[in-house]
This record gives sequence, C-alpha cells and structure tokens, in this order.
Amino acid sequence: MEFLSYEYLKFAWWLLIGVLWIGFAITEGFDMGAAMLLPFIGKTDAERRVVINAVAPHWDGNQVWLILAAGALFAAWPIVYATTFSGMYLALLILLFTLFLRPVGFDYRSKLDNPRWRNFWDWALFIPGVVPPLLLGVAMGNLFLGMPFHFDDFLRSYYEGGFFGLLHPFALVAGLLGVAMFMMQGASYLMIRTEGVVHDRAKTALKFSSLAVIVLFAIDGLWLWMGMDGFKVVSGLDPAGPSNPTLKQVVIESGAWMQNYALYPIIWIGPILGFAGAALAWLMGAAGKASLAFLGSSLSLVGVILTAGFTLFPFVMPSSTNPNHSLTMWDATSSALTLNVMFWSAMFFVPIILAYTFWCYRVMWGKVTVEFVEENKHSVY
Repeated sequence: MEFLSYEYLKFAWWLLIGVLWIGFAITEGFDMGAAMLLPFIGKTDAERRVVINAVAPHWDGNQVWLILAAGALFAAWPIVYATTFSGMYLALLILLFTLFLRPVGFDYRSKLDNPRWRNFWDWALFIPGVVPPLLLGVAMGNLFLGMPFHFDDFLRSYYEGGFFGLLHPFALVAGLLGVAMFMMQGASYLMIRTEGVVHDRAKTALKFSSLAVIVLFAIDGLWLWMGMDGFKVVSGLDPAGPSNPTLKQVVIESGAWMQNYALYPIIWIGPILGFAGAALAWLMGAAGKASLAFLGSSLSLVGVILTAGFTLFPFVMPSSTNPNHSLTMWDATSSALTLNVMFWSAMFFVPIILAYTFWCYRVMWGKVTVEFVEENKHSVY
C-alpha cells in the first residue's frame, strides 16, 4: 500500500481505532474495575476511601480514551457509527446514564459524614463499574453473530432487532468476559497502589478474576471455532474503491471466523497474549509482585481486543439480515480527505495525550493508605 493512499488510510484508521479501544480498556479498566470491587474490598469507610483515592485523580483523564474512540468511530466510520447508535440505542443510553453516576459519586460521596449516604454512593459507583464493560462485551459478542440491519437504495440503515435480541448466550459470555477483564485490571492496580488488608483483598480478587478471564475467553474461543458460522467476503470488495457497503458479496459458512488464522499465522499473537497475560497476572499476583501482575493483566486486555479485531477482519459490523450489506473497514469509511486530515491530527494529539497522562500518573503516584486518608480526610475524596 502506498503511504497515505486511500487504501493505506483505511487500514491506518482500523489500527488507530483499535489502539484507542486498547487505551480505553487498560486505563478505564482499572478505575472501573476498582469501582466494581469497591463494596467488597473496602469493609470500612476508610478502606473504601483508600480504593476511591487510588483511582479518583485519574478517572476523568482515563475517560478521554472512550471519548476519542467514539469520536474516531464517528469521523472515520460514519456508517458504522450511525448504524450502531441507531440499532443499539437503548443499550448505549443505559451505558451513558450509568456513566453519569461517576463524577457525582466521586465528588459527593464523602461530602457528608453519614453512613447511609456514603453506602448509597459506594453502590452508585459500583454500577458504572460493571455496566459499561458488560454492555461493551455484549456488543462485541453480537458482532460475531451479525447485527440485524440492512440498507435501502439510498443507503439508509434499517435495524430490525431490539434490546433483548442482543442477549444471546454467546454475547452474554462475552459481556461477562468484559467484566472479568476490568475486574482483573482493577485488582492488579489496587495491589500496586494500596497496602494492608485492601492490598490482600485485591490480591484475592485478582486470583478469581484472572482465572475467570482464562475460562470465559476459552469458552468464547471454542464457541467460535466449533459452533458458530462466520462471515466471508467472496467478491466485489475493493480496498481502494468507494465506500459503498452494498457492492460486495458475502457468504455465511461454518469456520469462516477462523480462516484469518490460517491465512496470517502471526495473528495468533492475540489469543496467546490473552491467555498468557491472564496467567501471568494470576502467577505474579499470587507471588505478591503487583507491578508484574498489572503488566500481565494489561497484556491480557490487549490480547483479547486484538483477537476480536483479527478474527473479525476485515469486517467491522456484519449484517445477519443481508450479509452483502455487512460493513467492513474497506467500504464503510469517510472520504480520503477526511481520513487524511484526521490521520495527521491523531499523529499530533495522541502523543500529547500520552505525555500528559504519564505526567499525571508520575506526579500523583504512590501508595494510598488508611493512615493517609485519616490524616487528610477533609482534602481527599
């Protein structure tokens, strides 16, 4: 592919959107994971404030990755964005409203010295810790099943499904995998940032969540390999051609999702990282090596996301009602000019985001202890 050709830009944006979702999973993974563990790891008010203060200075910066990923999806793949937000409107609305609880919970939870008030907000923070990874995992699972949409002659999208139609058993397993991944990330992060009983409980949570990731990832993988039909482009797809998803021919056949692994053996790195990273997190967590456990957890998240992207390639959103209208990275993109402008914008702004993110963590790093919270109870979260 010629550098900055239309074909190159389409492929580059497939990679960049993947990077943004990986950034979201690694960073939001540990703060949402810590939030879902909050009512269980913290038995006293001071212990819960330890968990909150380990992530509260960073959660809003972490959410930049989600905003960037959604914005890039809108700008680079507008048809995908429109079809997704139309068809999964209720699910995404639920996700959005749960996210509203986060800033309110972090800011107001400790304002009143009232046990009922604080317990209410602890559970209010638990909800946006669990719901987003669950719904995003369910959405990802449904991509492998195919979404019930098609286009008319004017390329208007028609979605024929509903919210409860998303709750296929395979998709639910993928949703539980998302929850387990974020729990593992949160537990390994809390091991790094805390001491004493909070650290020990996070260590226990890491053991269970990393094993859950291995088991759930294996179930979904075996399901794809042995029991699910996949999508395959057989003709009409031009990587350098116009963005019209109705010009190709797609078939549904057994084993189609695994064909990329036969064509490009290098992509086995995805599932290998997924399993090996979770195993490393379990082993290093059991050994008390928190930093290596967090490294393993992060690698596992990277591996799972890469596995999903590699398996779907080149599909972005397959259609179950009219497979020929499935959306791929080659025929669902914006214009060459739009992708070009966005590409150079990303090359400029993403390094800046990475730089200030690392700076913020460097400045605010260190152990959060019960003693620290007690000594600064009026100035911390």
